[in-house]
Amino acid sequence: MNGNLKIFTGNINRPLAKKICAHKSLKTKLGKALVGQFSGKETRIEIQENVRGCDVFVIQPICENMKKGLSPNDALMELLLLIDAAKRSSAKRVTAVLPYYGYGRQDRKDKPRVPISAKVIADMITAVGTDRVLAIDLHSNQIQGFFNIPFDHLYSIGVIIKYLKSLGIESVVSPDVGNAKMTSAYAELLKALLGIVDKKRKNDKHTEAEHFIGKVKGKTAIIDDLTATINTLNNAGKEALEAGATKVYGSVVHGILAVDDEVNAIENLDNSCLEELIMTDSVTIQGKPKSKKIKILTVSGLLAKAINHIHMDESVSVMFQGIKVEG
Repeated sequence: MNGNLKIFTGNINRPLAKKICAHKSLKTKLGKALVGQFSGKETRIEIQENVRGCDVFVIQPICENMKKGLSPNDALMELLLLIDAAKRSSAKRVTAVLPYYGYGRQDRKDKPRVPISAKVIADMITAVGTDRVLAIDLHSNQIQGFFNIPFDHLYSIGVIIKYLKSLGIESVVSPDVGNAKMTSAYAELLKALLGIVDKKRKNDKHTEAEHFIGKVKGKTAIIDDLTATINTLNNAGKEALEAGATKVYGSVVHGILAVDDEVNAIENLDNSCLEELIMTDSVTIQGKPKSKKIKILTVSGLLAKAINHIHMDESVSVMFQGIKVEG
């Protein structure tokens, strides 16, 4: 154990941080900190309690909060400055808790003259003195290799699988070949049929299905790590319906659900073939239009247990024994 446990958060997803603190695994209060902006819109941070010698966890998804007018870049600055403030206040250890790893989709150089943004984010988090990182369902497992500090990678499959069982899901579909390993783990736990859509990405907002591999029947869930526009899930759902599914459900960990001048994911969802979009509260959709099709599950218990394991210097991987999500 590394000193007294202290948990802080920025302004992006405070409800999740409060639920984590209230969970029976921790039963602690959220740390006091001023997180705001100076008059010039620069991020302002001040930790308002003693953290000397403490084991500090900073919870912050790198995403927007539309209700508060905060962008993913604001989220990142709040995270970095909270960590820096804790380190300069003599915290014994500081762990960055990232329910959503923003910029994670830019994890390789897929065309000339583009950055590997996920690596840049890793370098920034490390540069401010972070001792370890805790994240949920990375877009790509290779992101862990961008860090030279301990990295614990959690999976929300245990949270989502319970709800899928309650729906009576008979088949699961991966909307692309890259997500087939995770979808296969869902199929095994549900004892369900497995299908894979071979998709072609036209640009960052549009994809089109080319081939359907496997068999499906009955209620079918489309499994993915995140959705920003709903298009990939909807296209895969249409393919599944043509292949024999009777109803299709979208299931993602991170419901980014972009709403801007170019795309309205909520509108896309309401007009899609999906019966429901199942997502977690890893990101916030505060300030965005409502949809009766959205079902939100909480990952607060998962994160609370992991934080407790890390604080007590216990293994985190034991939380996922028997679930084949890597390899």
